[in-house]
Amino acid sequence: MSERFEFTGDELAPAYRAAVDAIEAGDLVVLPTDTVYGIAADAFKADAVQRLLDAKGRGRDMPPPVLISVVESLDALATDISDDGRKLCEAFWPGPLTVICHAQASLMWDLGETQGTVALRVPDHENTRELLSRTGPLAVSSANLSGQPAALDVYDAEAQLLDTVAVYLDGGVATGGQPSTIVDLTGEIPHIVRIGALTVQQIRDLVPTVTTDLEPDEKPTETTIEASEEETDDKPGDEKAADVRPAD
Repeated sequence: MSERFEFTGDELAPAYRAAVDAIEAGDLVVLPTDTVYGIAADAFKADAVQRLLDAKGRGRDMPPPVLISVVESLDALATDISDDGRKLCEAFWPGPLTVICHAQASLMWDLGETQGTVALRVPDHENTRELLSRTGPLAVSSANLSGQPAALDVYDAEAQLLDTVAVYLDGGVATGGQPSTIVDLTGEIPHIVRIGALTVQQIRDLVPTVTTDLEPDEKPTETTIEASEEETDDKPGDEKAADVRPAD
């Protein structure tokens, strides 16, 4: 039986307690972010990640991105981050930037068919970052069934995911609406693979050499938003790995 908790205001202790307990038990939690609502699982529990994929109706070929609470966690999960890549993370985190990186080989996790990469983001949502500081990194995809629009409030998420989720955190209507912009940092030069809340110009103002195969005003479709956060059929490591992942 699912439980729903208010995730706004000052009385957040019950919500944090229930969410942490659910994550520790290997269950799923729906939470708000600065983009859309996400469905979360302990990134280091393979059965929990599989439960997340099953709840959405997705395969292992579409691994979820991982949300972290602070930019300082980047090096614990990823390796070979270029100076330009680090500059982007430090400038736009917390915020709607997802970066695809080489994952630390020593990490004991199974997010799916990642080809040795991981997509990381620090959400610009204070309460969710506090939860992340208590749970550690969470595998998070958009809180919706695969092929459906990403949920912008907890009731839409609950109507789609039902009792597959143990705890629903109600943070009101997601104010962002747009998914994160995804930048691939696995090559020598940062490469934009999905344009979302951050524009190409905003990225290039900081790192002029960044490349992209997308038109500057190209926006993610419903399919790529879902397939990413936030997800397409391309796999991480492919040229368009970005379409792949975040639903957030």
